Formats: sequence, C-alpha cells, structure tokens
Amino acid sequence: MSKSMEELMELVDKMPDERAKPGEFILPELMAIAVAHEVRDDDIVFAGTGLPMVGIMAANLLNAPHALLIYESGICDGKTMHVPMSVADQRAAYMSSTLGGLVDTFGYYLQQGYITLGFLGGAAIDKYGGVNVTSIGDYYAPAHRFTGSGGNADIGSMAGRTTYIILQEKRRFLERNDYTTTPGWWCWDFKTREWKPKKEVWKNTPFANCGPASVVTNMAVYRFDENGIIYLDTNHPGVSVGQVSENCGFDLNVERLKGETPPPTYKELFVLREFVDPELIFLPQKMEYPPAIQSIIDSH
Repeated sequence: MSKSMEELMELVDKMPDERAKPGEFILPELMAIAVAHEVRDDDIVFAGTGLPMVGIMAANLLNAPHALLIYESGICDGKTMHVPMSVADQRAAYMSSTLGGLVDTFGYYLQQGYITLGFLGGAAIDKYGGVNVTSIGDYYAPAHRFTGSGGNADIGSMAGRTTYIILQEKRRFLERNDYTTTPGWWCWDFKTREWKPKKEVWKNTPFANCGPASVVTNMAVYRFDENGIIYLDTNHPGVSVGQVSENCGFDLNVERLKGETPPPTYKELFVLREFVDPELIFLPQKMEYPPAIQSIIDSH
C-alpha cells in the first residue's frame, strides 16, 4: 500500500469496528487477534518469536496501548513499527526503555515476579496445561528429541499467567505428556511420587498461582477450570465442536462453550496488515479488502 505512515495512521480511525465476514480473513489473522485479546492494558508481557510477536504488537495498537513488552534477548519496552523477524532483531529495540540481556530478562524481570503474561508455544500439551518441548517417547531413547526448554519452563512457571499458541492435532493434545518440560496446573510431587495440583506442590512459593490461562490453536481457544483442567471456550468459524473433540487425545469438556471465536474486525485486520506485518514475515498472505473497505482506503 503506497501510503505514508501518517496517512495510514489517519485511516485507522476510519476503519469500521464491524466483524469481517468469512473469506475476508485467514486463520493466522484470526489467531493473532485472539492472542491480542489475551493482553490487558496493564500487562508486562514476555513474548517469543512468531504469532506471539504479532499478537502483542496488535494489542499495543488496539486494545492494550499501555502493555509493556519484553523479549528474552534483553529488549524492554520497544515501540516496534513492524514485527521483528526474531526476538534478537534490532527493529524490536526501537525506542526501547532498556537494552539488556538474558540475566536481566530472566534473572530480574521474570524471577522477581514482574511478568504478568507470557506467550509460549509447545510440541504437545496435556489436559492440565503441562507442555512438552523436550522429547517424544522414552526420555532416554526418544522417538524424537526437540531442542529443549529454552525459556519455556521459566516463563510458563513464573509469569502470572501464560497463553500457549499451538497447532492442534490429536498427538499434540494429550491426557499426559511423555515428558513435562513446563508444569501446568497439575505436576509431579517428587516427595510423594504422585501427581498433585500445582497449588499444593508449590505451596508457600511466589509462583504457586502462576500457570496457563489459555491456549490458542488453529481450531479453537481453550481455558482452564477451577480444577486446572482445560475446557473449550470458543471454536473457530468453520470448525465444528466435533472436529475439535476429534483432535484431542482425551475427553474434552465442551459444556462451557461460549460459541464461535469472534472474527477480527476490519480495523483489527487493517492494523495487522498495514502496521504489524506488512512484509508478511509471519502472516502467510495478504487478503484483499472487501470493496467497501477498499473504497475508504482509496478515498484518503
């Protein structure tokens, strides 16, 4: 779009808050906006590469302008104009408050309890929110070995709440993981040698109430009940509840279903496409706007 940044900014307020119709947006855009809606205006967010970056940038421009973003590379409170390619891309450092390193992000911000929201991915997740990014099968003779935790276990254990972004398949949504890298709301008590609620095992620690809050997949959005068990919150447009359940390796609770995941609005799509990821680094394609929206753009 051959418009200056100032012209694009003027167009944002002219975009209607009306929901886009099927066929006017793609699944990654729906997921990115669902991720953005998890951000509160007073959050301090620890985000990784990919859709987490897209989601937090969209939130900063839409529903959470005061949320503060931290990347594990050490960049704190950057005002990124276009989504960086990774957490170490120096575009993320534009107008940042501080430039530090891993000791700052993990040792100070995270371990001191400042992070209120973490965005993470995972190879597999169980019904209690435990995540595996370590190995499939027996740990000592795995069918597949992943790269390991990185910051997954730290962020998932110490952020006030965590949102996971995971592609959904039956083999990824399990009753119990082969290996738990990041504990969910139930974890292994090494003293009693049994699974117990995390709040009991971690009692009297600063992080006993920290854990997964939601999961955003390519099929649905999930949350956790008072017993720390995942349930279906919304299913994405075009995906039936039956299809969602078929891609879970356990009996999924669908009794709390609110309905379909709300489609993004035209304003949200405009911000995503023209401000957040115009270079299509993480969004795979740019859809054409419907004629009514395109006419607003062309007339300014």
